Amino acid sequence: MPSRLPLVAVVDDEPDVRRALQRLLRSAGFAVATYASGADFLDDYAGHAPDCVLLDLHMPGCNGFEVQAELARIGAGVPVVMITGNDAAGARNQALANGAAAYLCKPMDASELLAVVSRAVGGAGSPA
Repeated sequence: MPSRLPLVAVVDDEPDVRRALQRLLRSAGFAVATYASGADFLDDYAGHAPDCVLLDLHMPGCNGFEVQAELARIGAGVPVVMITGNDAAGARNQALANGAAAYLCKPMDASELLAVVSRAVGGAGSPA
């Protein structure tokens, strides 16, 4: 019986970003679930715990830091890759200090993103 594809959750309030990341990750052999907000992701987390989360830092409502903190609070242990279009040294340092597996700036290099996600899920998937 084949093992399931690693599941990557993409949490970003920008529909075009979600769609582009979904296509890229699927083409590399990952299953993908997308969420338009941190609250939507957290509401669905228990039923669909992903192997990795691509998490936008700046979203209305529940931002990336709040989602990251809630995942830590519940002991999720899921690797988080923080993504942002507004890079700031303080944000980078906070994300990494709070346990993010990586911090990437938009627009992201596809091969770098796939390498980071592959490492986060333990080398699963087949990055192109």
